[in-house]
Amino acid sequence: MADKNEFHDDRAILDIHDMPKFFPWVGLSLQHMFSMFGSTVIVPLLVGLSPSIALFASGVGTLLHIMITQRKIPAYMGSSFAFITPMLALMKTTGYPGIAQGVIGVGIVYMIVAAIIWAIGSDWVDHILPPIVVGPIVMVIGLSLAGSAAQDAMMKNGKYSLLYFSIALATLFLAIIFNMLFKGFIGLIPILLAIVCGYIISVFCGIVDLNAIASAPWFKIPAFDIPGIDYKFHIDWAAIAAITPIAFVTMTEHMGHIMVLDELTGRDFFKDPGLNRTLAGDGAASLFAGLVGAPAMTSYGENIGVMAITKIHSVYVLMGAAMFAILFAFVNKLNVLIMQMPLPVIGGISFLLFGTIATAGIQVMVENKVDMGLKRNLMIASTVMVIGVGNAYLQLGQFQFTGLAFATIIGIVLNLVLPQKAASEREHEKKLADKEAEAEKQRLLHQRRSRK
Repeated sequence: MADKNEFHDDRAILDIHDMPKFFPWVGLSLQHMFSMFGSTVIVPLLVGLSPSIALFASGVGTLLHIMITQRKIPAYMGSSFAFITPMLALMKTTGYPGIAQGVIGVGIVYMIVAAIIWAIGSDWVDHILPPIVVGPIVMVIGLSLAGSAAQDAMMKNGKYSLLYFSIALATLFLAIIFNMLFKGFIGLIPILLAIVCGYIISVFCGIVDLNAIASAPWFKIPAFDIPGIDYKFHIDWAAIAAITPIAFVTMTEHMGHIMVLDELTGRDFFKDPGLNRTLAGDGAASLFAGLVGAPAMTSYGENIGVMAITKIHSVYVLMGAAMFAILFAFVNKLNVLIMQMPLPVIGGISFLLFGTIATAGIQVMVENKVDMGLKRNLMIASTVMVIGVGNAYLQLGQFQFTGLAFATIIGIVLNLVLPQKAASEREHEKKLADKEAEAEKQRLLHQRRSRK
């Protein structure tokens, strides 16, 4: 438990420093591990890296992040999708040694920026990220992933599958039922139960390769790629330049996730433990990943969605998920079992997880009473949401600002340059003020005449 003087969010079933009992702890941690597993292993699978190493790095990276942020932020680190394009290109030229240098470079950039923020402070965050910017960005974080969820739910080898979509909807409805109709421990793990049930349904529907699971060895050491041991280390500036600059893009996504966590937990993580520590935690996770053979790491929206649905914000649950990820990296049969997770199950559960993140953005604006009748607010929110959800990215050579990152920058710029009220609104207010002044003048004149 936390210190008695420390803030406790009574909206949560388990707040950040609340420690669950052992058996519920296991179930809650497995729920988080299952939720992030698909995305974390799909990045190395797409690039041609080892999923086991990525899983191991995600677990260690999460523990590093939690340690650096003084156990104050319940965040899970997983493989970042933002670096897929340059990693695919480097795999054809330098192989992983080049990717490793870029990933290590990402970690170093995060550390440098964290040191700068530590020196100058983070009071500027409130100025550039008010609720009218934060709310739409949080909504974009959830809604921009909607297409991915729909693809997983509907498509089999690029073609629409009614069977896949039926499994996805069954998984979704089971998650809703478990969440709404059950209490006690079952009510705390609706996502895990829905995933397990969806997996079982998929087995009966014949879309899970049981032979691959049966033939897999129980234990297997991941094929680590360690510089100086598994390959000769030499600096490749081209590889570093191809990957490292994208760190500035993922930093904006990182801040978006921190905003969501602020809203969920009733805290201001930009101030405590500070943006310098949250960035340093992300940087340490990527540094470690680059040293063992994994892709760059970043905080995960899937796990934020689980916390939003279950109201379980305990940092100990995230630590448990990290430990399970490390364990599963070595227990090969369990690893293969989870790697066979059917895409429609992931898609079905993602409908709920990503949608919950988006609704947190609406809550930011409602609770801060953002007036959408003002043209300024309408311009900012509309632009951010369409650019972000539509993924209107900015491509400058090999350097790409994703839709989310570009929308964040546009929102910040508009917030800084637009006046509080449009010229037409100021004119209308002046007319109303003049009208009221004239009415008051007539009232006073009428009073004088009445006295006479």
